[in-house]
Amino acid sequence: MSSSKGKDVAEGSSRSGGGVGGNATDQQNPPPLSRYESQKRRDWNTFGQYLRNQRPPVALSQCNANHVLDFLRYLDQFGKTKVHLQGCVFFGQPEPPGPCTCPLKQAWGSLDALIGRLRAAYEENGGLPETNPFASGAIRVYLKEVRDSQAKARGIPYKKKKKKKRNPMKASDDQSSSFPLQ
Repeated sequence: MSSSKGKDVAEGSSRSGGGVGGNATDQQNPPPLSRYESQKRRDWNTFGQYLRNQRPPVALSQCNANHVLDFLRYLDQFGKTKVHLQGCVFFGQPEPPGPCTCPLKQAWGSLDALIGRLRAAYEENGGLPETNPFASGAIRVYLKEVRDSQAKARGIPYKKKKKKKRNPMKASDDQSSSFPLQ
């Protein structure tokens, strides 16, 4: 008898069992993850693999901001953003006219988004907010330094985007004008 039940579950049978929570297919096939959730899971797994590959391996419970900073620097080797060095003739030029030997690095925005996802994943996987290495002040300082140095290398100052304040009166006027009166 038990082999029949196991077969039903393994094959995804939708035979109604009248149990709590619906049929077996509902429990086996959770809704697909959003793009953000998929990326967060992939980033979390990559960071975990990075820690396991350290010599000696680092347990997540022993991870601190220095490990996170090392991880961010490690990722630079896979970057696609040209960051001109101060000695480069193209330093400070937003559109350099030719090639140079300056390194490719991770873009600041990519690192900032990555830290946001890892910060959330840490707490979702049982970490305490007080001990979250991704929320460390050292990480914020590093990201600010990366942002400023990349902006300087491109000759484009970083300007924080201001959020537009919505006028509630204007929003209601816009909605009423989108539906013509008949």
